[in-house]
Amino acid sequence: MELPQHWRLADQRYRLIGEKCPHCEASIFPPHDVCPECSKPAGSLYTFAGTGTVYSHTTIIDAPEGFDGQEPYVVAMIKLDEGPLVTAQLTDLDGPPEIGMPVEMVTRKLRTDGDAGIIVYGYKFRTALEHHQDEAASSQDTAGK
Repeated sequence: MELPQHWRLADQRYRLIGEKCPHCEASIFPPHDVCPECSKPAGSLYTFAGTGTVYSHTTIIDAPEGFDGQEPYVVAMIKLDEGPLVTAQLTDLDGPPEIGMPVEMVTRKLRTDGDAGIIVYGYKFRTALEHHQDEAASSQDTAGK
C-alpha cells in the first residue's frame, strides 16, 4: 500500500468514521457516495462508537504476506451497535470467540508493508472490557459457593 492511500484511509482505520444518510438515516461504513439502502446521495460524516457484537468468525491459519508471524488469528464480522457489519481481526482473546460476544474497537498494528515498509495500524476488536469484568465477577461468585 502506498503512503498517500494510507493517509486517505486514516479516519476509517483509526476512528471508524462512516456516514449517516440524511434521507433514510442508514448508518454506512465505509463511506460511500451513494447510500446502499435508498440509493440517494450520502454524505453526513458519522463517527461510530466502536462497540458491537461478534456476528460470525473464522480462524486464519495460513496468513497472507504482511501478516507473517500473527497466525493463527481470528477474523470476525462485527455488527456495530449502529447497524453496519465490519470485518476485523479479534485480538486479546482469553479463549475462542462466541457469536453475540460484546466487543469494542482498539487501535493495533495490522501489518508491516514489506521488509522496509511502513507499519500499518488500524482497528481491531477485543472482548468489551465491561463484558470481560462481568464474566470475571461471575466466575468468582461461582467459585465462592
